[in-house]
Amino acid sequence: MLLAFMPAKARATDAAQHYTQHCATCHGADRLGGMGPALLPENLARLRKAEALQVVREGRPATQMLPFGQTMTAAEITALVEWIYSPVVPAPRWTEADIRASRIQHVDPATLADRPVFDADPLNLFLVVEAGDHHVSVLDGDRLEPIHRFPSRHALHGGPKFAQGGRYVFFGSRDGWVTKYDLWNLKVVAEVRAGINTRNVAVSPDGKHVAVANYLPHTLVLLDGDLNLLKSIAATDRDGVKSSRVSAVYEATPRQSFIAALKDVPEVWEISYTRAVDDIPIGFIHDFKQGEGEFIPGYLNPRRTQLDDVLDDFFFTQDYSELMGASREGRGQVVNLDVRKKVADLPLAGMPHLGSGITWDWQGRRVMASTNLKAAEVTVIDLATWEVLRRIPTRGPGFFLRSHEASRYAFVDSMMSPENKHVLQVIDKESLEVVREIAGEPGRTLAHVEFTRDGRYALASLWEDDGAVVVYDARTLEEVKRLPMRKPVGKYNVWNKVMREEGTSH
Repeated sequence: MLLAFMPAKARATDAAQHYTQHCATCHGADRLGGMGPALLPENLARLRKAEALQVVREGRPATQMLPFGQTMTAAEITALVEWIYSPVVPAPRWTEADIRASRIQHVDPATLADRPVFDADPLNLFLVVEAGDHHVSVLDGDRLEPIHRFPSRHALHGGPKFAQGGRYVFFGSRDGWVTKYDLWNLKVVAEVRAGINTRNVAVSPDGKHVAVANYLPHTLVLLDGDLNLLKSIAATDRDGVKSSRVSAVYEATPRQSFIAALKDVPEVWEISYTRAVDDIPIGFIHDFKQGEGEFIPGYLNPRRTQLDDVLDDFFFTQDYSELMGASREGRGQVVNLDVRKKVADLPLAGMPHLGSGITWDWQGRRVMASTNLKAAEVTVIDLATWEVLRRIPTRGPGFFLRSHEASRYAFVDSMMSPENKHVLQVIDKESLEVVREIAGEPGRTLAHVEFTRDGRYALASLWEDDGAVVVYDARTLEEVKRLPMRKPVGKYNVWNKVMREEGTSH
């Protein structure tokens, strides 16, 4: 019988049976994941159905994903893929008890050496996330060679976050796993599953507090540095009525706090991870100075800033007193975190990717620049007046913009453009013009630049399963070498991240 003429209920029943027979062992009986990732619409958002069909049919090289093209018919595979892209009803739950029960201690911290086990500069290492086979490579940024490679959880997202001067790094996966990795000892220390569908993690510089932003369930989860649960905060509006996904969470070192955005409620939260903070008023206050009224502790509880519109993406000023945010519709706002209100509108078009913003000094003023996921431009904004100074035309909508304080250039990709995703453009930060194009092979993606600690070299990703990290001389802009990689989706230099280098995202 053709799939199109099979009753929907019968197709779903057959698909569920095939899932139980072929998939549940690795992906969990409830589709929440196991050895393999969770198979829920929220977790599969970036995997097109055509790609999913191919994976089920042909398997995935260098993983435990087997091919089922000889075991199931084409119609059965199509029905199975349609089923895993359908929501689970009722929505799955992930409780505090589930979080605690999921924690895994891989090594005893007492057995770890207190100095690096390699001879490379620990502050000039790169972590390269290879999505092709779910691994992370460690590169020596001086020799520009790999020194280690280890398996990761599936679909790492939001970038690794470093703590304790770069010794420890924390990863978050799409299906909720948080991994603590000792970069000096090249070992996974501990893991915990903080959610079902996770956006990203943030970590305090001392590594004692970890925040996890979840789409599912609607929670902001707070962990200690050993990945033990501190608390899970339900993401709801001030009245506790409307529930929301958490768009992202960021760490604000000067404020000793985490900043979180809610995707479905127009609020920004600030959660202090220091106990030396004032209590938070939550109701009627008779005398604020005397503490007469309704208060909750300021430590690990959200201070809410009410906004006119939701924010999906953030960029912070250097002192973290203000943030620039934008919705998916391009409505931009500047929020002062001290007075807790919007202080300016941003004239942004398209879908700005503020999380990829960079800053530098230009003609006596501090500016920031951002890519745009819909408009073919890089937008340059004056951080004092919030005015747009320049809209630099690009070959197409881009995702990543990167530079370094030691470099006159900023690199931007055009990876959202089907025709020009193989082109990197080089912007002169003084003239605010594209001065060079670096073209790869048409049809293949070249994106996500990260500089070495000293800004001497720029590393780009040939974003393919048979891809590479491509090293460029940041002065001559000529290619230096290529390091073969399995879909290297991101590269992260320890020094640039720990020191909050102006040319990279934080």
